[in-house]
Amino acid sequence: MKISLSRSSILRATVIVIILATLPGAIRRLIRTGDLYLFSGQFFEDMLARLSGPGRLRFIVQPMVATLLGARDGVKDARAGSPAFLWALAFHGQHRREMLRKAFTSASNLVAIAVLLDLLSQFLIFHEIHPAAALLLGPVLIGIPYAVSRGLGNRILRRQGHQDNT
Repeated sequence: MKISLSRSSILRATVIVIILATLPGAIRRLIRTGDLYLFSGQFFEDMLARLSGPGRLRFIVQPMVATLLGARDGVKDARAGSPAFLWALAFHGQHRREMLRKAFTSASNLVAIAVLLDLLSQFLIFHEIHPAAALLLGPVLIGIPYAVSRGLGNRILRRQGHQDNT
């Protein structure tokens, strides 16, 4: 039996394995200190350290790539006649599941890379890994710019199309 794995599958599997491997240490640290780390004073201090340490360029590159992917998908939405992304998520229940599925498919590799880079930067800067922080920060760096630019890409293309028809 031959198993064929794509690079995407390998990337996502790598992130999952690293998260699972670091989880016992995070649980031991939680039991030992009683500190959840997320949203603690140390978490916010570490966030500032990440902005100036190794890997700080990712705070620029990852949102830029997410913005480009979101704009691309927003243009696809407009051409397909779909409503703007955030609008559809909030007010069009019938489109919500399909739009979330497409968004996840489009940005899943980028989110996996974001989580992986966060894990790596934590290890390089702090010599320890907080998996929950990586699972929170990676998607936030990607999700917000992606969602906003997807909606804007849709709206801009629709407005241009509307102006051309008048």
